[in-house]
Amino acid sequence: MPDVVVVGGGAAGMLAAWRAATLGAQVLLLEKTERLGTKILISGGGKCNITHDGPIEDVLRSFRPNEARFIRPACYRLPNTEIVRMLTDRGLKVYTRPDGRIFPVDQTARDVVAILEAYLKEAGVEVRLKATVLGIRSIKVGGAPTERVERARLAAFGSEIRGVDVVGSFEPCDHVVVAAGGCSYPKSGTTGDGWVWAKALGHTVEPVHAALAPLEVTANDVYRPDGGAKWPFPPGVALRNVVLKARQGGREVSRWQGDLLFTHHGLSGPCALGISRTVVERMSQSLVTVEVDLCPDDSFEFVSFQTKEWIGSNPLKKIAGMPNGALPASLLPYFFAAAKIEPETTCQRVSRKDVNRLVECLKGWQLGNVRHVPIEKGEVVAGGVSLGEVDPQTMRSRVCPGLYLCGEALDIAGPVGGYNLQAAFATGYVAGETAAKDALGGP
Repeated sequence: MPDVVVVGGGAAGMLAAWRAATLGAQVLLLEKTERLGTKILISGGGKCNITHDGPIEDVLRSFRPNEARFIRPACYRLPNTEIVRMLTDRGLKVYTRPDGRIFPVDQTARDVVAILEAYLKEAGVEVRLKATVLGIRSIKVGGAPTERVERARLAAFGSEIRGVDVVGSFEPCDHVVVAAGGCSYPKSGTTGDGWVWAKALGHTVEPVHAALAPLEVTANDVYRPDGGAKWPFPPGVALRNVVLKARQGGREVSRWQGDLLFTHHGLSGPCALGISRTVVERMSQSLVTVEVDLCPDDSFEFVSFQTKEWIGSNPLKKIAGMPNGALPASLLPYFFAAAKIEPETTCQRVSRKDVNRLVECLKGWQLGNVRHVPIEKGEVVAGGVSLGEVDPQTMRSRVCPGLYLCGEALDIAGPVGGYNLQAAFATGYVAGETAAKDALGGP
């Protein structure tokens, strides 16, 4: 019988299993799919945004306050520098982007997963793939022979957990780490199973919704001169270093600076993912609109001055050639439709009102209304096991002794940029460490 069973072979699960095994525990890692680290493999477009650079306190400030307080102890136990060291010690070369995101230089997410698998093998972790867990047995649901015997067993082992039901078998164990993820990208194996088990064992599961997900948007009529599809912009076109803003009732409620990608149904890329959580939380109240600042590093006044100066200096040139309107050619008709100016208009025929509308679009190009944020397409979800029911120092369940929770199963959702992998690595590390110490410290 293993000392520790870890359910879920993602970032949190692999770190939990490895850490428990390095402390001498016999560890069984159960993964329902045919491979480990599936969500790591698709993270960062397959390149794997390993973690985020900088002091831990700076990293934590990017999370919501209650989430930052919860993961702070774990992130100090396994800081970003340590997970990077674990990978670079095995030959992975990494680099840090100007925005703080850490990626492999030449390798890909596959190399990251391969290194973590090597750590598991060296530590002696038994990995069982295609092992679908059906539930977790405890004293309350396990059918004890007598109440007196179970009370004695609980006193001796300090655990209510009795094992894990797997398709075709039962794995007895008094210490189980749940690292089964959330419910985004269900094809990767994360289908919300961990929440079902946690709830059955007495935990509260906070409402789940999308976070770090693309936005499906309904464009304004002005962008559909031909009366075509709801979202007429050409898919696959990207804007670099812009600011995407979400507004509700005319007031800005969220913003994110970075790259923006136009898709078949709306917007994706870091900017869309960065504002998606707030958008979802506010959509039930009233309409949320999105707009993009094409010149985020320049003030409204400076953009106005530049635009007027260029127009005045180039009376015979077409307004579409304006340098600070550096848009892909395929987007120009939509941009100028929003500004109510014909792209072929020469500068000498552009009125003062035209200039004002042009500058307003450069600093706040209104794209449309958000109609849906698909949870299944998100990188992570918000919601999950209530943080108040888990000890942040140990990842022990405060509801069911012998149960440990980590990773996306918890009610944590950081921003885009490697923050969520950092939280998963760190909480998994602590959960595995605690489970091993509890298991080995008993009779």
